[in-house]
Amino acid sequence: MCLNTGYPCNCLTDGNPCEQCRMTAKDRETEEAHLSNNINAQGRLGSTCEPDLGVPPSGVVRERGRHWGSMLSGIICVNILILGCSLASGSAHNDVNIRTSDLQIYLIILLLLTSIWMIYYTIFTSRKENAVLYQDAHAGPIWLRGGLVLFGLLSIIMDIFKIASYVGYLHCDSAVKVAFPVVQLVFVLVQTYFLWIHAKDCVQLQRNITRCGLMLTLSTNLVVWMTAVTEESLHQTTIPEYPENTTKLHGRSQYILRASYGDSKCKCSHTSCSIFKEAYYYLYPFNIEYSLFASAMAYVMWKNVSRVADEHSHHKIKFSLRNVFLGPVTGMLLVVAGLATFIVYEMEMKKESDDDNDKDKYVMMHFVMNIVIVTMMSISTVIGCAIYKVDHREHVSEKNPTRSLDVGLLVGASLGQFVISYFTIVAMIATGAKGYLNRLNLAWGILMVIQLGLQNFFIIEGLHLEPFHEVQTVTVVLNPYVLQPGKELSSLEESDMGKKASPMPTEHSPHGHTADHRPKLLWKRRVLKEVCTFLLLGNIILWIMPAFGARPQFDHDTETEFYNFNMWAAIVNVGLPFGIFYRMHSVASLFEVFLTS
Repeated sequence: MCLNTGYPCNCLTDGNPCEQCRMTAKDRETEEAHLSNNINAQGRLGSTCEPDLGVPPSGVVRERGRHWGSMLSGIICVNILILGCSLASGSAHNDVNIRTSDLQIYLIILLLLTSIWMIYYTIFTSRKENAVLYQDAHAGPIWLRGGLVLFGLLSIIMDIFKIASYVGYLHCDSAVKVAFPVVQLVFVLVQTYFLWIHAKDCVQLQRNITRCGLMLTLSTNLVVWMTAVTEESLHQTTIPEYPENTTKLHGRSQYILRASYGDSKCKCSHTSCSIFKEAYYYLYPFNIEYSLFASAMAYVMWKNVSRVADEHSHHKIKFSLRNVFLGPVTGMLLVVAGLATFIVYEMEMKKESDDDNDKDKYVMMHFVMNIVIVTMMSISTVIGCAIYKVDHREHVSEKNPTRSLDVGLLVGASLGQFVISYFTIVAMIATGAKGYLNRLNLAWGILMVIQLGLQNFFIIEGLHLEPFHEVQTVTVVLNPYVLQPGKELSSLEESDMGKKASPMPTEHSPHGHTADHRPKLLWKRRVLKEVCTFLLLGNIILWIMPAFGARPQFDHDTETEFYNFNMWAAIVNVGLPFGIFYRMHSVASLFEVFLTS
């Protein structure tokens, strides 16, 4: 064996290499392999630094497809809405050569196409395992879907009343007016089932087709909403043929007589037509809210297409009215008082009486009731905002389309009531606010602006706060044999002889504190729940009164004379539907704030 490395070794020529030569050869092979790997790695690195312009990355292709699908679905939605808006506004005027049946044919086509797509989507996602890999836990909560089912059921009843009424005119009018409520009834059934099952879906397959289908659903519901709002506006206001102001009775009576037919020569073949007309007239508000609920849920589904949702960020929160008393009781008293004054006001406005002084008393009663409601809601909202200042909950950091849509709808819908209130304030101040009715109307307008601003802040802040975490009780078992300072083991044994180790429940609060007993409810949580419950019930009564026919804007003639009837009717008919939707959307948002408080 050659051990002397300082001299040339002849062991390789002999064919029997020594250990030192074998080690040297092995090191040389390792070094050559290492150099070869470095060269190959540099070559691969250089190839990645020089992108292949002919083949784009898969992420870029996916992003391009997403933008393409969003743009195409947006174009479809805009075209459907513009065409529907033109037909709905044209059919509302008798001097425009667009019949109601023309609009209904367009709606029937939209309803059928949307129903077919929803059925296709349901079948496709049920057969494909990887079609829906994720679900948005925040989208489509049970209370929202429950409200959709309730409004859908009332919309179906409205369609049944329409069918029963329109059948009596088949002998002298178009059959399209009977076919439309039939198709709408089927559409409501299909859509309610579709949104109940798939409201949380984050679709991963056929994304562009799904985006287009959801925008078709969204635009169809908005066109139905525009049609219902147009008909509801005709219930309340018609352009008078004489210079004096027209009352709500004049507009409503004129609408009920024609009931979308407008031809006095066409007589109903059965005697119950007028009963069905009166019945489905009072169900219009529920159909309007159903269309808006469905539109909002379809938009959230559209935003969730191809989205990877965070499944760990959602906390299950249970509804409970435990230890909440003042808010529900006060709110229910407010609702009962508001309903009583509203019924009396409506009955008086329907009377055919020429005594304006008598009617002014009931208009004053309606103004006073609304001022009381809005004032109490403003005070409670200030209390809730003050609680937020001493609340140490953090804001929600994650992004989700449901929360963004809630805030956008809340602020956007409130603009309708803001517009009406500011126009009223300007008219009252410009005319000097003479008379008690004008002063009450001015006070109502100012208080409404204040209440809307405070409530928007309260709801938006509440929606963006982390929910309170439930307090958990931890059982700690005390060991009596642990030595304490100044005590011997023998004394402990003597004092605790015959006693068992007793468990002591301790409570860990969200902030890490302990208590000897579990409190009923934190005072901040209780105050917030009281405020949310009271505001929720207040918004319900403020939704009921305008949704079911209260129009003090036309029963009190100062704005009509100041702005001209046509202009004031346009302002009210555009702003009031958004104001009505704002109240119902506030109810939904306040319920969610209540759950997280």
